[in-house]
Amino acid sequence: MFKEIKPKKRARVGLYSIGLDVYWKQFKGLRERLEGYGTFIEEKMGTEAEVFYYGLVDSEYKARSAGEWFNTQNVDIVFCHSATYANSSSVLPIHQICQKPVVFLNLQPTDRINYDHATTGEWLAHCGACPVPEVANALNRAEIPFRVVNGLLGLTETPEISTTNEVTAHFPEATRAWEEIFEWVRAASVVRTLQHARFGFLGNTYSGMLDLYSDFTMLQAQLGIHVEVLEMCDVAKYLDNVKQTEIKEKLDETMEMFEISGDSPADPIAKKPTDEQLHWACKVAVAQEKLVKDYNLDSLIYYYHGAPGNEYEKLQAGFILGNSLLTAKGIPAAGEGDLKTAVAMKIADLLGTGGSYSEIVVVDYQDKTILLGHDGPFHMKIADGKPILRGMGLYHGKQGDGVSVEAKVKKGPITTFNLTQTFDGKLKMIFSEAKSVDGPIMKIGNTQTPVKFSEHPDPYLARWFAESPTHHCAMSVGHNQSQFSKVAELLQCHYVNL
Repeated sequence: MFKEIKPKKRARVGLYSIGLDVYWKQFKGLRERLEGYGTFIEEKMGTEAEVFYYGLVDSEYKARSAGEWFNTQNVDIVFCHSATYANSSSVLPIHQICQKPVVFLNLQPTDRINYDHATTGEWLAHCGACPVPEVANALNRAEIPFRVVNGLLGLTETPEISTTNEVTAHFPEATRAWEEIFEWVRAASVVRTLQHARFGFLGNTYSGMLDLYSDFTMLQAQLGIHVEVLEMCDVAKYLDNVKQTEIKEKLDETMEMFEISGDSPADPIAKKPTDEQLHWACKVAVAQEKLVKDYNLDSLIYYYHGAPGNEYEKLQAGFILGNSLLTAKGIPAAGEGDLKTAVAMKIADLLGTGGSYSEIVVVDYQDKTILLGHDGPFHMKIADGKPILRGMGLYHGKQGDGVSVEAKVKKGPITTFNLTQTFDGKLKMIFSEAKSVDGPIMKIGNTQTPVKFSEHPDPYLARWFAESPTHHCAMSVGHNQSQFSKVAELLQCHYVNL
């Protein structure tokens, strides 16, 4: 039902292990043992990325060769497995030549060395932390940023050469380390996908929403995305060729995904959708999906404000259903021409965390919650139950009438993701972890989720507003600050965790 229209790109990961060449003749089996650890890391990373393992780098000469090789493989990120002691001169040249982000893996094979039976060779197989300060110092003096992951290797069996237990896959230090490693891998996948992404910008930005305006060239410069400027006629041209069978299929899809509402008990403009409204929304949804596929889009941003009663007004009034369906299939759709929030939605979606278009709706001072939602598209993959389709006699602040989505994000941990722009033209990401809770919402055909932050709404809002956000954000499921911040770092984008 939610099959992705356009799959994300897998990260291209560079990996190498380090050691000291004079050890190999001194300690039989040490080199092969360390290479085995490297192969284990390669295979585990390979579940989520294309991995290019150079092998063991144990000299300055090999370091230069490795740097050149990683460049030829067009890697997105490089992991250095600190397998044993190594000179920093065997590491620095790699990252001077291949200037991709670097993460050091200080992954000890055992939780405790066998003190009574350990040999010098045994100790050297477990002293991966030893060279990390030296390497860190060299990289810092070369102005090369780096990160380090510390923990256990997480093997499922002990090598025959070992004198201690190396089965550590179930240890929390291994679990935590690999969670962090995969966060870096997924972040690299996001960056690679954005570098090849096409964002369709349909129409204009809502007039007067100054926070939403952005320079397309600036966005491409900082994110790598291409912005394809589209017009309403680009959607309209597909309408004449939409078949009744396609409309029927889209209607069946809609009936399966949504609950069709009756009249709202409170709001006179929120009614049961008419057959005409549903038919038109499904026809427009077919045209929207054809547009996305023909233009090879990764996201769709839209807004149209035209003269009342013209054909494009009717067309844009049918967008919400189709854009919710697209969002569920990996093509985030953002209303009001908000390109920056579409990027936040895309990043959240690429990470499998949803990313639903939201803004502040109202504060509930009794429940100490803030309702977040919008009158536009909703990410149905993260819905709490079936979303509701309501017929709207009008769209507040906009032209036309049609169907709209009323839904909540599922209960549990959530993270909001705001992408804003500062006075100097730089992008800035703002992340807030909170919890979606069970609470009442208005029956007005808008998405609304009661969210409880770690503090009273008033001081939280004061801190949020002080960061100069845009008024929209993407709501994702799970506590994702750690993951989102790694994406920001790889994009070299300033970020704030509130």
